[in-house]
Amino acid sequence: MVPNQKVDLPFLKDSGVTLYMKREDTIHPYISGNKYRKLKYSLIEAKQQGHDTLLTFGGAFSNHIAATAYAGKEAGLKTIGVIRGEELEEGWQANPTLQLASEHGMQFHFVSRSDYRTKGTDLFLDKLKMTFGKFYLLPEGGTNDLAIKGCEEILTEEDNKFDFVCCAAGTGGTIAGIINSAQPHQKVLGFPALKGDFLQDEIRKWSDGGDWDLIQDYHFGGYAKINRELVDFINNFKKKTGIPLDPVYTGKMLFGIFDLTKKGFFKPGNQILAIHTGGLQGIKGMNQVLKQKNLPLLDL
Repeated sequence: MVPNQKVDLPFLKDSGVTLYMKREDTIHPYISGNKYRKLKYSLIEAKQQGHDTLLTFGGAFSNHIAATAYAGKEAGLKTIGVIRGEELEEGWQANPTLQLASEHGMQFHFVSRSDYRTKGTDLFLDKLKMTFGKFYLLPEGGTNDLAIKGCEEILTEEDNKFDFVCCAAGTGGTIAGIINSAQPHQKVLGFPALKGDFLQDEIRKWSDGGDWDLIQDYHFGGYAKINRELVDFINNFKKKTGIPLDPVYTGKMLFGIFDLTKKGFFKPGNQILAIHTGGLQGIKGMNQVLKQKNLPLLDL
């Protein structure tokens, strides 16, 4: 069972708010957090359909790419990663995420950013089939019907006591699964890692109603954008609680929860459960970016 760890900090106690983190990051060293949940049933389905190869998509520091590589290896399936950015083909070995995926057996296919935008078209997929033969297709980020089913298993009966369930949001699959399994008295809050309102429709596509809302104020300028304030917050949080946060998803979510608490959004007596969706493998890659910008590094 995934542990719920109490975040015991003075300002939370002063606010009368109780905060726990569901440590989904501890599920598996490589297939951690929501990636484990999303891949669980797709791997079963792929083998039942007789496939021996998984093919999926992602960027240079994609948690999904890293997790799929290891999950495929563990399941005895070959993996192919279609990677956004043909410029990465030369020197990809210096990228910690791609290096990790390669070590676990993933074969890469680098494409231009313009071609990558057409990845959902029949023409693009037909070209991939001509190149690689038969494969089981996993969408970018891993969100499909089976991923939602897996994410519906994140909340358990012991989580019924919480008033709010908070989750970072990328493609919307994880939070949709949480919405589907939340209790009627619970409010689910999503903290998008990307700018834009497109997530509302995506979540509605996968969820069956429920009481939920998206908090749009903590993306720090967009996907994988980061500044000194966020780095300091993540490092201080780890120092005080022992809980590591990734800078793309959980770090921004926790920053948002803390800020909302200080602003009085949560009321005394409220109990909050924050879902730790993993993604810690991305810290090494982010530190490369921070070093180039002369910003402080994230503690490993």
